[in-house]
Parts: sequence; structure tokens; C-alpha cells
Amino acid sequence: MSEPRARQPRNGARPVERVPRLLLTRREASASLGMSVDTFERRVQPFIKVVPCGQLVLVPPHELERWVATQARYLVEGAA
Repeated sequence: MSEPRARQPRNGARPVERVPRLLLTRREASASLGMSVDTFERRVQPFIKVVPCGQLVLVPPHELERWVATQARYLVEGAA
């Protein structure tokens, strides 16, 4: 089965191909961590690098991965 074709814009311009996201909004970043934006802003954002763009605060996904790696731990001592 073939992939669905990108919809052609009405002005005749070529369709834009999907590209990987380099930055996420705070809402997207918090959703990817499974938490509210409020919790993200209080508990995560102070400990990661962000990209300010006017009032918009953008988050590099690798910063989220780094934060998760530094926060991950066993709940029971001596596990593993």
C-alpha cells in the first residue's frame, strides 16, 4: 500500500516535506514528559537549557533526554 500523498497547496507551490523538530514548545515538552506545563515550569525548566524567542520559550529535545537521564534512579536502594 502506498503512503498518502502530501496535499498540494492551492497556489501551486511545492509541498513542504516533514522535517525533524529541533525545538519543542513548553506544552509539547511537558506532554512528552507526561506532566503538566505548570509542573514542567517549576520542576524541569530551571535545570535545562532553553531557547528564548521573544515570549516563546523553546526546548531542545536532547535537553529533556539529559534531564531524564540525570533524574532516573531506583526507588529501592540496592536494586539492580
